[in-house]
Amino acid sequence: MLLAGFFGVVMGLVLGLTGAGGGILAVPALVLGLGLTMTQAAPVALFAVGSAAAVGAIDGLRHGLVRYRAALLIALLGAIFSPVGIFFAHQLPEKILMILFSLLMVMVAWRMLRRERREPGPSDHGHANWGQKNCMLDQQTGRFSWTAKCTATLAALGAVTGVVSGLLGVGGGFLIVPAFKQLTDVQMRGIVATSLMVISLISAIGVIGAFHAGVRIDGVGVVFIVASILGMVIGRKLCARVPARLLQIGFASICVMVAAYMLYRAGA
Repeated sequence: MLLAGFFGVVMGLVLGLTGAGGGILAVPALVLGLGLTMTQAAPVALFAVGSAAAVGAIDGLRHGLVRYRAALLIALLGAIFSPVGIFFAHQLPEKILMILFSLLMVMVAWRMLRRERREPGPSDHGHANWGQKNCMLDQQTGRFSWTAKCTATLAALGAVTGVVSGLLGVGGGFLIVPAFKQLTDVQMRGIVATSLMVISLISAIGVIGAFHAGVRIDGVGVVFIVASILGMVIGRKLCARVPARLLQIGFASICVMVAAYMLYRAGA
């Protein structure tokens, strides 16, 4: 129980600091640390990630940072495609799921270690020229200009996020955060808050689908979920004080080590 609480706090802390990556750590913690199978760990991880993300999303809504229309569109498509991932998760062997998850962790670590230019200023408005990004903020209203290109981009992102979420039990923040940075001119504070809202919505759908498939959460899972919410609260309070680059390097290093161990376990 203590171990479950510790892992839950760490997962929530990472999610609160970065807006992504919580599920990436949650599943290995449950599988390697607490002895669950991949299919057992997925709904617990989703429930924990979704609950913690909801706390962060509410905080983001209070501060006007969440792009809620974009979040709802992504979550809607995620909800539609999440059962596809859940179906395949129950068809694939445990070893294949572990290998896929390990490769996913390596990809996330690589993206974390890449140096990216940081936009200055506290404003949530981006600085790209009109047309540079698929989705641009209207400088008059501060909201997205909903062109066909922007709508299609966010819908596709939601579909991919939903499938991966259902398949591997992750919230999808590792996809949403870099995609928003690449495809929109929203600043990082808004990206993190929007990502947390999407994660909370998609995770909820994934949990419902898993329960429908017959998966149940035991006492250890409940402790992990409650601890993750506590970690999220702490992470949101610390996010302005922790150097971003230090956090990225530390998180990426953990991802690589855990991925290597999961690949070793899958091959054993």
